[in-house]
Amino acid sequence: MATTDRQATTLALAHALSAAERGLAVIPLSRTKLPALRSPHRDDPDPAGARCHGECGRFGHGVYDASTDPVRIRELFAAAPWASGYGIACGLPPYHLIGVDLDTKSGTNSSTALRELALRHLFTIPETVVVRTPSGGRHLWLTGPPDVVVPNSAGRLAPGIDIRGAGGYLVGPGSRTDHGVYTTAPGTAHLTPAACPPSLLHLLAPPPRPAHPAPPAPGDHGRGLVQFVLSAHEGQRNTRLFWAACRAYENGIGPALADPLTEAALDTGLTEREARATIASAARMTGHRP
Repeated sequence: MATTDRQATTLALAHALSAAERGLAVIPLSRTKLPALRSPHRDDPDPAGARCHGECGRFGHGVYDASTDPVRIRELFAAAPWASGYGIACGLPPYHLIGVDLDTKSGTNSSTALRELALRHLFTIPETVVVRTPSGGRHLWLTGPPDVVVPNSAGRLAPGIDIRGAGGYLVGPGSRTDHGVYTTAPGTAHLTPAACPPSLLHLLAPPPRPAHPAPPAPGDHGRGLVQFVLSAHEGQRNTRLFWAACRAYENGIGPALADPLTEAALDTGLTEREARATIASAARMTGHRP
């Protein structure tokens, strides 16, 4: 088993270095698809440590550790000898990568949903890099302009379609996880990520913020978001809370709903620290101050 693990790490490092040669910044991932290096601030009593993006000089800041420097990449993998995959940071130059994740586990046909969106908004998905996931899903790699920040989202575009943008990452082809290996779809490995169609980019960009927003009362929509969190089962608590918090901030009721969403998350079994961190992340991803 130890030999197999070492082989997986060696292969992951080789794939990561190859991606870095193409200008893609990478980090080591564990078999769970999470960053292989834990946060150096995980035991800090001061939650301010959670806002560190690597300024402390230590590894363990997730996508903020991503690099194209082969020396640094080798150091990252040396610090995580259990890594079996690698993540590719989105939103960074030169590609400003945007990942369109077509999921198969949500019980919806995400490919059909994307085709319907394309017909409705008059865009065509260009020929680009496609990565197949072990579950049968697909990751489409697109590039965005440097002056547009595309936030991460889950199901916002359509059910079963997740978006990986600034602050997110894609599991790189060749990565081995608990469920299998990520592979490049035949005929796409040699391609350069294609430009995101303008109509699709418009759908992915965060909504403009009003100059002087007046926070409305949560109302029925706020109660619906709280109920959405309360009905979460184990394994989907963080995802539901993040989704609800994103919707709340996009609709201008994020600050008013932060405490009710936290209380709902506590009822589902999350700790207050976990809930607050997830809501703060949603605020940042939608362009707001938590």
